Amino acid sequence: MRILFIHDDFPGQYQRIVNHLAKDRNYELVSGSLSKNSNPTPIRRIEYTPHRLPHPDSHPALRYTERAVIHGQAALKAFLPLQRQGWKPDIILGHSGWGSGIFMKDLWPDAKYLAYFEWYYRTDAADVGFLDGGVSDVNEKMKIRMKNTAILQDFAAMDWGQCPTQFQATQFPEIFRNRLSILHDGVDTEFFSPNRQTELVVNGCKFRKGDPLVTYIARGMEPYRGFPQFIAAIAHLQKMNPHVHALIIGEDKVVYGLKRQDGQTFKHVALEENQLDLSRIHFVGTKPLHFLRDALRVSAAHIYLTVPFVLSWSMMEAMSTGAVVVGSDTGPLREMITDGENGILVPFHQPDELANTLNNILKHPNLYTCLGEAARKMILERYELSEMIGLYQNLIHAVASGNRPCYRTDLKVVRSD
Repeated sequence: MRILFIHDDFPGQYQRIVNHLAKDRNYELVSGSLSKNSNPTPIRRIEYTPHRLPHPDSHPALRYTERAVIHGQAALKAFLPLQRQGWKPDIILGHSGWGSGIFMKDLWPDAKYLAYFEWYYRTDAADVGFLDGGVSDVNEKMKIRMKNTAILQDFAAMDWGQCPTQFQATQFPEIFRNRLSILHDGVDTEFFSPNRQTELVVNGCKFRKGDPLVTYIARGMEPYRGFPQFIAAIAHLQKMNPHVHALIIGEDKVVYGLKRQDGQTFKHVALEENQLDLSRIHFVGTKPLHFLRDALRVSAAHIYLTVPFVLSWSMMEAMSTGAVVVGSDTGPLREMITDGENGILVPFHQPDELANTLNNILKHPNLYTCLGEAARKMILERYELSEMIGLYQNLIHAVASGNRPCYRTDLKVVRSD
């Protein structure tokens, strides 16, 4: 079977399935990604380079769409030589939203198309307005709605769609949901496993399981992932516990949402606004997976806050290591965590309650060990990598053969925010 993967930052969400299929000679795999992408891959990669950015005079509501078309055009041009050589995929797997795959069916109209959908932008729910009370400007609403244009093009072209979580799938209009399989990428539970013998050295401090260490992981230090609330909670917690340390993995940047208009970073402002003992806060930047895993293994409590938005892999990896996860009481977390059973949910906007919860965990760690154990059990039962890979293979073969996919999950209602 010939499979073509399209992802601007390949392998991205396809890393696990690609690593698995690349070992099987029955598959011929080719990928497409941006030329600036430096992520390693075990398969052939064809690079594309957008010839320009959206024009500054374009309508503001169309700039995201124009960018998607430019990306799609770049990918189309990059694959034309392969198509003219007679190469043809049986199925195309494309990451939707950036536009890179929207013209692939024009090159290969007979190939099946399995689109990976992460998010559908809405003007009146989920992430929009969660932080600041809502969007009242109709022009802003128009811009938000139009961000779905490339996604809707993929819906029109695809043979089937995939979405990683139920919460994310519920963001899509109901008329599309019966053409989505809810299938997560899977968690490597063998790698992200508990180990009470792990030691982690950070800035001269050695941490073991049982030490008063709380962890926070996010690509960027931004409001979408509750970074201001987290730092405010740590300020409260330090006053209650003179021994607690906080470890932050991530970069001082904005990945999701808007930057500050004053040019300052959210990290800079948070450190200025809170009284903190910085000798007990460790900003370590981005780190390799083994460091992230070991941090989760020794963590007394892992904090994961998010507005109602795409769920991070790191949260589920934390659960897989048996960490006690304290998360925001928002839709993405409610799907994974039952409060008091396999983790703890706290209000997103109440850092004092987060601090009190963390203090209780640090004072009585043995009372919370069962939560981490239950978290790992849930991941093993529902998201274990080898199980997900098998389902993913079945899904690919079903779509490629033109059959109705063999893996479907009925959407359950996830309470909106």
